[in-house]
Amino acid sequence: MATEQRPFHLVVFGASGFTGQFVTEEVAREQIASEQSSRLPWAVAGRSKEKLQQVLEKAAQKLGRPSLSSEVGVIICDISNPASLDEMAKQAKLVLNCVGPYRFYGEPVVKACIENGTSCIDICGEPQFLELMHAKYHEKAAEKGVYIIGSSGFDSIPADLGVLYTRNQMNGTLTAVESFLTINTGPEGLCIHDGTWKSAIYGFGDKGSLRKLRSVSCLKPVPIVGTKLKRRWPVSYCRELNSYSIPFLGSDISVVKRTQRYLHENLEDSPVQYAAMTFLSDASDLPKGGGVFTPGAAFSRTKLIDRLNKHGIEFSVISSSEV
Repeated sequence: MATEQRPFHLVVFGASGFTGQFVTEEVAREQIASEQSSRLPWAVAGRSKEKLQQVLEKAAQKLGRPSLSSEVGVIICDISNPASLDEMAKQAKLVLNCVGPYRFYGEPVVKACIENGTSCIDICGEPQFLELMHAKYHEKAAEKGVYIIGSSGFDSIPADLGVLYTRNQMNGTLTAVESFLTINTGPEGLCIHDGTWKSAIYGFGDKGSLRKLRSVSCLKPVPIVGTKLKRRWPVSYCRELNSYSIPFLGSDISVVKRTQRYLHENLEDSPVQYAAMTFLSDASDLPKGGGVFTPGAAFSRTKLIDRLNKHGIEFSVISSSEV
């Protein structure tokens, strides 16, 4: 990993976007709660200085920290401007990328980070992009000694670390894991929304996928074998899946607005900021040499599960007989 002195330990890229604003708030909350000596210099980055300042001011008001705007750096950069991405990467040890859909906008950030010796964590849930980044950049990242860790939000942290936790709790060899997701429904049906609704539309926008999704039904709530993730993950309201093939693909734009308002009011802590803090504090426990990794591969030897347990994302054995 690059060790030269840089002005910021962490940069939240896309901080003024729908997901980025929540990540920014949670990073700020984490830093405020830390002791003065353990706080890390960090910054927000995006296309509009005005919008970035608004996000910081909003977080400052919510957290009761009037001085927040003066404590956080602001970097102006744009996906369409590679030079600006280079400048952002040069100033950070770690970029937390919240700009999606990643299949369209993710690779320039990965490339800039690797070329400038900067690690990168994202919240992507797009398998095609994740596989492509590993195929194209794993060796390059390893040569630079940097880490590219994808899907470090809801999409993979609970599943990856849940399997690792289950394996570590068993007296024997784990050969298979069956897992299910428990979710709560709203008055208009149910869908999971990760903050980038365009990803759903672009990612599943072909007719064959749409036809298949019309017959999809909701999963029944069954806990991960031997493990309980006790957490109310953000869910959004949309019309039933047999009415809308994909969340927000219908013509009623009010569904999108209601969903975004609901998420804004109910989105709780995400694992991504804890993944970032774990990366910065447990660097010696990461895989040796750098490369492109999944969260489970990157954080298996770190204290990420302990950090998540302290912040309401609980991993626990629900029955020793089941283990």
